[in-house]
Amino acid sequence: MPSIVTDFDELDLNGTYTYADYLLWQFKERVELIKGRIFKMSPAPNTSHQLISSKLQGNLFVHLKDKSCYLFSAPFDVRLFDTKKSAFVNRDIYTVVQPDLCVVCDKNKLDEKGCLGAPDLVIEILSPGNSKKEVDNKFDLYQESGVKEYWIVQPVDQNVFIFTLSDSGVFVGLKPATEQLRSAIFPELSIDLKEIFN
Repeated sequence: MPSIVTDFDELDLNGTYTYADYLLWQFKERVELIKGRIFKMSPAPNTSHQLISSKLQGNLFVHLKDKSCYLFSAPFDVRLFDTKKSAFVNRDIYTVVQPDLCVVCDKNKLDEKGCLGAPDLVIEILSPGNSKKEVDNKFDLYQESGVKEYWIVQPVDQNVFIFTLSDSGVFVGLKPATEQLRSAIFPELSIDLKEIFN
């Protein structure tokens, strides 16, 4: 029977793990599991990152308050699987991520552990050191799992890249938002980026 792991160094970083393993990890390091591989998360986000996150969260909260969608911020476990396959038990899930922000409109995907399946909207705010993971690994991951809209927020360049999932299951990039951010899946949502980045 698997045992609880209290020291991060006990894990094999070249090994493959499942969500069932993840549930047994009780160490202080924050990690994500992407296709069975462990990715150590950056230390606590800097002040700029936190301010951007809270401003986006405030805008989204106001917009969603009369809708049947739910807004979550990290740390919040999102368990993902390839939409071409099915996942029924924890040992079949090889990916657990903690997006900076996410919106889930299907209440059936929510349980006490977080979200099982793709959120409708995922927002990742780039920090020094996590850009490659967000832009490369997570782009593919969110596309495969069926996330309808994905925002990559770039604080340094003060812009947001928006990707929407096409009918064929491929992300399509929209024109980068530099002044006003408009969502494809929430057409009435409009966010002033000058306010977000100042």
